[in-house]
Amino acid sequence: MLQHYRVLDLTDDESMIAGMILADLGADVIAVEPPQGNAARQRGPFAGNEPGPDRSLPWAAWARNKRSVTADLEADAGRQRLRQLATTADVLIESTTPGVMAARGLGFDDLTALNPALVYVSVTAFGQDGPKAGYAATDLTIAAAAGEMSITGDDDRAPLRLAIPQARLHAGAEAAQAVLIALRERKRSGLGQHVDVSAQAALAQAMQSYILAAAVGDIDPARFRGGVKMSGRPSPLIWQAADGYASVTFAFGVAIGPFSRRLMEWVCEEGGCDEETRDKDWIGYRGLLASGEEPIEEYLRVLGVLAAFFQTKTKAELLAVAMEKRLLIVPASSIGDLHDSPQFADRDYWREGADWPVA
Repeated sequence: MLQHYRVLDLTDDESMIAGMILADLGADVIAVEPPQGNAARQRGPFAGNEPGPDRSLPWAAWARNKRSVTADLEADAGRQRLRQLATTADVLIESTTPGVMAARGLGFDDLTALNPALVYVSVTAFGQDGPKAGYAATDLTIAAAAGEMSITGDDDRAPLRLAIPQARLHAGAEAAQAVLIALRERKRSGLGQHVDVSAQAALAQAMQSYILAAAVGDIDPARFRGGVKMSGRPSPLIWQAADGYASVTFAFGVAIGPFSRRLMEWVCEEGGCDEETRDKDWIGYRGLLASGEEPIEEYLRVLGVLAAFFQTKTKAELLAVAMEKRLLIVPASSIGDLHDSPQFADRDYWREGADWPVA
């Protein structure tokens, strides 16, 4: 798909997913590393539990399908090498602190003076400008600033962040999408552009615009174990099945309501609820709750009906019916489930004592 494009990838850590996606789509992606190697090479876990620049599993994942060159951007020779590379590139992706590349003479204006068609992408914590642009940031601080932690964790204790870093993964994925859009536009104008990606904004968008709820006078979400709370109303996302847990989306409105309606039709078919419960207005149900026309006690009763019903079904049964009836149900896999997964087994995923080679 992108085999005719060359990408210079100056990112590190999770932001490297941008170049990885483009490489997976066929682009010629060149990782530009400092003399000591990309910082991601020092991140564990390592193959065979032996640290080394060619044994980092995160590096192996994010750098797959990429070529690599060395350029010391602190030195004149390294900066000149990057300028030369930029004249033959279609895209450059960097993740340095705002202003650093410009101070080196390698900013958007500098490189597009040499190659006006260059799509220049900057992936940072808070974007290229604004009061937080120069802030140091970790995944924790970005998650807090994006509002993600406000709906993650239990409602009776401090908020949590997701265990696996997410912010720069979302930003990197958005950067890859933005590259495709910019390349499309370049076919019309012949010019590149500066793509400014904020990890805070990317993670906020991943929250399905919950961050805007208070500003527009909508229901303000809050933390709730296994889901979220809307104005004190629990909205569970994780439900107990007969043999573990499953993710079930039971929500309302024109987008999700039809799925909930089909779910309640199945519950009724199985004798889990009566027809009156089945036939509630699941598309307009949120409005009924907000107006008080549907008492919160009735909603809690429905949740209890669903909770009791799901506990009579195994995860496999829930998934089979979800595929058949187009329901939003996905089993939550345990470590044991993954170990016994026929999909992983068929693809020879598990290898005892394997020493993973890093290309």
